[in-house]
Amino acid sequence: MLSKKAKYAIKALLALTAHGRTAPMRIADIARQESIPPKFLELILLSLKHHGLVESRRGKGGGYLLARDPRRMPVGQVVRLFDGPLAPVPCASQTAYVRCRDCRDEARCGVHLAMRAVRDASARILDGTSLATLHRQTRQA
Repeated sequence: MLSKKAKYAIKALLALTAHGRTAPMRIADIARQESIPPKFLELILLSLKHHGLVESRRGKGGGYLLARDPRRMPVGQVVRLFDGPLAPVPCASQTAYVRCRDCRDEARCGVHLAMRAVRDASARILDGTSLATLHRQTRQA
C-alpha cells in the first residue's frame, strides 16, 4: 500500500510539474492546492530536496521547484524513496533481498513466484511512468 508520504510527494511533484520550472512555488500554495498538511509537506519537500528531486529558493519569491526535467523523473523513484522496495515480500525484492527462513525451494515457492510477478508489474508501470507523463494523463482525464 502506498504511504501518505509517497502519495503527498507525488501530488506535490505534480503540482510543481504543472507550475513549471521558471518560478518557485511556495509550500503554502502547494499545501492548499493539494490538500496536504503544510508541516507534513515541508518534511516531504526537504527529503525530496535532499535526494535531488527538487530545489529551493529563499527569500521573497522563494519556494520549491523541480530540480530536473519531469520527463526524467519516474514515479517509481519517488515511491521507493518514501516506501522502500516495491516487492511485497523481501524474498522478491531486487534491492533489499532477504531469503525467507521457512522456504525450502525458492524457485518452486508459489508465494515467491507470485510476489516477484507483482514486483515486476509494479516496477514496469511505476518506472515507466514519468512525472511529465502522469501530469499529461491528469490533464486529459
